[in-house]
Amino acid sequence: MHMQDGPSILTVERLVASFETESGRVRAVDGVSFALNAGTILGLVGESGCGKSVTALSIMRLLPRPAGVIESGSIRFKGEDLLQLTPDGMQRIRGRRIAMIFQEPMTALNPVQRLGRQLLEVFSLHRPDIDAGRRFAEAVALLSRVGIPEARARMDEYPHQISGGMRQRVMIAMALAGRPDVLIADEPTTALDVTIQAQILELILDLQRETGMAVLFITHALGVIAQICREVAVMYAGWIVESAPVMALFKRPLHPYTQGLLASMPRLSSESKSTLPIIRGTVPSLYQLPPGCRFQNRCPYVMERCKKETPGPVAVDGEHWARCFLL
Repeated sequence: MHMQDGPSILTVERLVASFETESGRVRAVDGVSFALNAGTILGLVGESGCGKSVTALSIMRLLPRPAGVIESGSIRFKGEDLLQLTPDGMQRIRGRRIAMIFQEPMTALNPVQRLGRQLLEVFSLHRPDIDAGRRFAEAVALLSRVGIPEARARMDEYPHQISGGMRQRVMIAMALAGRPDVLIADEPTTALDVTIQAQILELILDLQRETGMAVLFITHALGVIAQICREVAVMYAGWIVESAPVMALFKRPLHPYTQGLLASMPRLSSESKSTLPIIRGTVPSLYQLPPGCRFQNRCPYVMERCKKETPGPVAVDGEHWARCFLL
């Protein structure tokens, strides 16, 4: 079901994560499975609220407590189930073996600490074996590597003194300081303008090739997926509805939701000033999910059985599958 580049380094199986709210328990992620192979970039794509970030936070075991709970499933990193680790055991993996870049760097950086101090803190935490002088030199070299000009001078600056794109680069440097095997990038370019976005994507791609780490890249933009990912999993209302190698997905999307996403992307070949197709309707509320298929209220091909039965994954070939009765 998955392309082998290297062996699977991170395997998520039947993950169920939910939140206790005033209106009851809500399942934000419901039976999600995927494998991330060593040395590849897997894109996880879907609209806001589909469960992408909750999946990432579950892997890092950073769901807000006590509201957020992982009900069942397993998350295996190099064969070890992260959900069975003690908090100390997880602390040894988080940041060092599996690192994460967050959506909004201003919330992840400490506004009252100099950038150098924050970066050196990561070095001292994950690489205590190297002495202070070398740590400093490596921190400066890493800032340079992620494209920050005059890196030595930047060490003395505060987050508000640099631009959004530069802050995002600092975040990437902090994530790479522990030399992780897996990098989770949660919408790292959303808040940036298009040219900076392209530079950050290029940077992540370069760093991935250079270090050989595996990357889970989370986004709502299929264009970004096309640029840097090799495999893609499409999420909708807590489910993965389609999974495929990137080229196969763009050439022949199987799920009506994926087809709708692709159709609504602007293209250079479309007639100018023509209206873009949209996916009609809205995502069902997680409080009131319909029986059967979760996409039924928006699907142009909905049938009676879609309203009653839950579609399971159907493989079209070894690497491409979707959850849909049309198959």
